[in-house]
Amino acid sequence: MRHQLRVPKLGKPADQRKALLRGLATQLIREGRVTTTKARAKALRDEVERMITLAKDGSLPARRKAIGYIYDKQLVHALFDKAKDRYGDRNGGYTRIVRTVSRRGDNSEMAIIELV
Repeated sequence: MRHQLRVPKLGKPADQRKALLRGLATQLIREGRVTTTKARAKALRDEVERMITLAKDGSLPARRKAIGYIYDKQLVHALFDKAKDRYGDRNGGYTRIVRTVSRRGDNSEMAIIELV
């Protein structure tokens, strides 16, 4: 049963939403920190933590799944090299969301999502 297990829609069709989350995930893994809206940050958290869990596994099928999701192939290889050292003792919770001031134009809640 999937009672109350909704996907955050983010006001976009499915293809645009997936592309947005893939782009944000790639940027977060590359830069280590991204400023975005609070709703996008919460949706992004699930995707990034899934990629880091795949990187901790380190197997070839996990690497292929990550290459299929993250836009930059060299970034995937770097993530797989560093993930065991950085997150080996951690069982989840690889990201931190910090709320910031509201956006000036439309007063939407903004947040910084960063890797721990």
